[in-house]
This record gives sequence, structure tokens and C-alpha cells, in this order.
Amino acid sequence: MEINELTPAERMVWEAFPKGEAVDFRATEGESAAHGADWGEQRTVRAAVLKALLLDGPAVSGEVAALKVAGARITGVLDLRYATIESVARLSHCHFDDVPDFSGAQLKYLNLTGSRLPGLAAARVRVDGGLRLTGCRFEGPVRLGGAQVAGALYLESAEITAPEGDERPVLQLHQVTVGEDLCASRLRTHGEIRLNGATVSGSLRLENAELRHDGDFVLNAEALEVGANVLGRRLSAQGRIDLRGARIPGRLDLLYSRLSNPGGTAMRASSCVIGEVWLRGGTPMEGRLNLRRSQIEHLNLDPEVLPDQVRLLDLTYTSLTPHVSPELRLPMLERDEDTFDPHGYEQLTASYRRTGDDHAARLVQLAKQRHHRTTLAWYGRLWGHVQDATVGYGFRPMRALGWLLSLLAVGSVTFALHAPPPLKADEAPDFNAVFYTLDLLLPVISFGQEPAFAPEGGQQALAYVLVLTGWILATTVVAGVTRTVSRQ
Repeated sequence: MEINELTPAERMVWEAFPKGEAVDFRATEGESAAHGADWGEQRTVRAAVLKALLLDGPAVSGEVAALKVAGARITGVLDLRYATIESVARLSHCHFDDVPDFSGAQLKYLNLTGSRLPGLAAARVRVDGGLRLTGCRFEGPVRLGGAQVAGALYLESAEITAPEGDERPVLQLHQVTVGEDLCASRLRTHGEIRLNGATVSGSLRLENAELRHDGDFVLNAEALEVGANVLGRRLSAQGRIDLRGARIPGRLDLLYSRLSNPGGTAMRASSCVIGEVWLRGGTPMEGRLNLRRSQIEHLNLDPEVLPDQVRLLDLTYTSLTPHVSPELRLPMLERDEDTFDPHGYEQLTASYRRTGDDHAARLVQLAKQRHHRTTLAWYGRLWGHVQDATVGYGFRPMRALGWLLSLLAVGSVTFALHAPPPLKADEAPDFNAVFYTLDLLLPVISFGQEPAFAPEGGQQALAYVLVLTGWILATTVVAGVTRTVSRQ
């Protein structure tokens, strides 16, 4: 391209390029690119001129060439598909009439901060430094699938929407590789973010982001791998978040967040390996929470934010905070589509025992037995009710003592008022109402009273009741002790 073919604005950019000087067309530093379509010729640059500079621009000995333009209207398609760009490219606060295409290109550094674009095509792009899209406004899909960014990928305060009826993901980051952090704090999207199979060596930052795709995927991040954390504090997501199979060695931080997908799954983090999950302080989740088959080292979970449906089958965690009463924790184990999951109760029991709260651990085990009872046949449920009423499945042994003392008192008073006749008067020992009642109640121990006397009428019926109750108490106590010993 000859220099005499350039407009005055293009000549400024052309002459600044070899020395790496910046050209700023903005009237004020804070001027927005929202009205860039109305900018006149004095700040309009053809995409063909920028392409010529980046591919074969002039050079000056001793200077580092760089394209640094701010506040320009860029007309035509900036087509750099599969190109190798050796110069830094910074096109900040610019207005693009057409979608720039960097697909398959290799760049040193790309900065589009504050620009307004109808979309971005950059699938499989390779950037040796950082890729900065901070504060950009995209009115169409941003396609970065398979991109390799050696530095950080910046999307802070960016806004991405799609034309009505366009069902493609608005932000395509599937199979992307980021060498540092993926920074998307305060990101605003209306549509699906596709992050499945992505690898981020640092952290994925989504603090204060507002993501919306009602009734559909808002964040599809299956098999996501990060080197540190996923930080989504104060995140607002309307739609489904899917993290199935993700690997997050640090924190999944969702403090003070709002996750909503009524009638569907609000968040699925099944089959994940996560260091810590923080889910506290926000509004109650709307939609299902699925943590099935995940391995979590520390679960910081506020019962008040849990939705009506929680799927925890085969979830494994080492510690659980905050420390609250079992009455607040147990409902989450009963919301898994009426499925009885003994593993969930064992996990909760273990978490209480690690904190030394054996009383809470016993209450969880008691709740486990009661839930299991609902899955049994009628005779199993009947025997379960007997064990529950007598000794609380072995977790309330003092209740058996209460039953024993009550029955002992009833029997002792009854038989003391009217002693049963002896079977053999000349061989019978002196009658003792207390020890006679104990002989009836305790099936193993004998004080020589029960075989020497023969109660009649109502006393005989009472004796039968005491013998039967004694066997039931003995059986349930043995079952409870056996259960307790086996757990130890």
C-alpha cells in the first residue's frame, strides 16, 4: 500500500507504527466507543491499512514497531487469519464496523480494551503474551475455541450479547489454554459461555459477574481444569452452571452469589475433584444442586442457601463448616429424590466426629436408621419402630434403662400387693416382688423367684408382658451395642 493512498488519519497511524508510537483520536480520555459509527473521516481507518502494517509495515532501525491506536473507527474486515504478527497490536476504545478475524493467527500481544465490536473470530489463535478484552462490548459471539494464550486472558467488565435468534454460545472458550489467569470479573453475558475442556494454569475469576441464559446453560465448563481457584464471589447466574468433571485444587468460591435456574439444575458439580467449596451468604439457590460422586476436601456450606432438591449421592468430603446442629444439616440428605444414601449419613457423621461432637454424630446415625426404615417391608418397619421406641436403635441406651425401671416399678407394686402362689409351698423361697419382677424382665439372669411361683389371672398376663418386653429390650440393646461396636 502506497502512502499517498492514505487518508490523513491513516497517515498518522502509518507514520507512528515504525516507532511504536501511540495515536489517540479520542476527544477525551474517557470517551466511549458506543457512538463510533458516527465518527467522521478524521478518525476513520480502513482495516486493510492496519493489516498491511501488521504484515509488512515500515521499519526504522533501532525502533520497535507496534500498532497502538485508540478511538478510531475501523471499517472493513480486519482479516488476519493464519497470519504471523511480530508486532504488538493495541486497538483500544475503537469501533469496529465488521467482525475482526484472527482465526489461527499467531500474535505477540493483542489489546482491544474498551472497543465496541459486532463479534470476534479468533478460534485457535496463539498469543505469546496476554489477550486483553477488558471493557469491550460485543454484539455477537466471541469465538476463542482452541485458543492458546501464554499470558493472561482479560475479560473484566466486558459485555457480550448475541442477536435475537442466534443460538450459538456468546463466549466460546472450549479447549482454550491460558498460561496465567482468566480474568472475567464484572463480565456481563446474555447467552451461553462454553468453557468445556479448558485449561487455566492460574485462577478463573468471575467476581461480580452477571451471567444470564434463562432455562439453558449459562456456564458450560465440563472437564475444566484450573491450577488454582475458581473465584465467583457475588456472582449472579440465571441459567445452568455445569462443572461436571472439573479439577479445581484450590477454592470454588461462591460466597454471596445468586444462582437461579427454576425448574432445572442451578449448578452441577458432579464427579469433580475440588479442594474447597464455599457456598455461603447468598440468597437460597433456585433449582437443583448436584454434587454427586465429587471429592471435596473442605465443604463450607450454609444450610440456608440450599435449594429444595440436593443430589449428594456418593459425595465425599473431609470437613464440613460451619458447625451447626444436625437438625439443620439432615434435610439436605433427604432431598435427593427420595433416595436413601447411607454414604451421605456416614460422611456427615464423620465430619461431626472430627470436631469431637459425638452427640451430633449419634443423632445423624439415628436419622440414618429412621430413613432406612422407610425403605423396608411392613414387618421391617414394625421392628424398626420397636427398636426406635425402646433404645433409639442403640443410640439412646438410657431409654432402655427408663423402660426397665418403669416396668420394674409396675411389676413390683402389682406383685407386692398380691403375691402369686408358690408352686411348691415347702420348697419355695421367701417371695420378693422386686426380684421376681427382675426374673421376668431379665431373660438371662435368674434370682430363683420366677420358677418358684405361678401367677394367676391378670398377674399371669402381666408376667407374660414383662417376659416379652424383657426379650425385646435385650434384643434391641444387643443390636444397638453391636451396631455401635461395628462402627468403632
